[in-house]
Amino acid sequence: MTTPLALLFPLLLLPVIKAQVPHWGPCPEPTVQPSFNLKKFMGRWFEIAKLPAQFEKGSCIETNFSMKADQTIRVVSSEILKGELRTIEGTGVIEDLKNPAKLGISYSYVLPYSPYWILSTDYENSALIYSCTDILHVFHLDFAWVLGRTRNLPSATVDKAREIFTSSNIDVSRMVASRQQGCDKTI
Repeated sequence: MTTPLALLFPLLLLPVIKAQVPHWGPCPEPTVQPSFNLKKFMGRWFEIAKLPAQFEKGSCIETNFSMKADQTIRVVSSEILKGELRTIEGTGVIEDLKNPAKLGISYSYVLPYSPYWILSTDYENSALIYSCTDILHVFHLDFAWVLGRTRNLPSATVDKAREIFTSSNIDVSRMVASRQQGCDKTI
C-alpha cells in the first residue's frame, strides 16, 4: 500500500525540479570517456550549452578545476547574475578509481556528492558532462552540459555533442545555448 507521504513527496519536489528536466524511470547509464586522464581535464571550462538547471541562472558560466594536495579536486564555478560576479567553491572526487571519468562534486560539506560524468572530451576543445539524480526509482532529473575551453564552439561541435547525448539515451530536446557575451567580470 502506498503511504500518503509517498504520494505527496513528488509534489513537494515540484518547486525544486521546475527548471530541471524530469523523466520517468531510472537514470540512464551512458558510457563515459574511456582511458580518462583527470590531469589533462583540469583547468578552465566555459559552459556552451546545457539542460536548464535551477542553480544556474546567470550568464558567463565557467568552472575551473584544479588538483589539491589530498588528490581531491578544487571546483570553482562562477556566473554573472544581475551584473554581479558570483562564485561558489566545491570539491570533486573520483568515485570509482576503476572508472575515473565518473566524478562526484559537492558544493557543501553537508550535501552528498552529485554525479559529474565526463561522457566525452578531447581535453583541448570540448567536453560533454552528464549528471542524473534518481528519485525513488520513479523518475530522474537530468543535467547535461557542453563545455568548451573557449567561450564559443562551432555549431557542428555542439550538434555532434547533442548526437552523442541522444545516442546515450539522454533527452537533450530542451538543451539551450548558454550566454557567454559581455563576460568581462569572470574569474
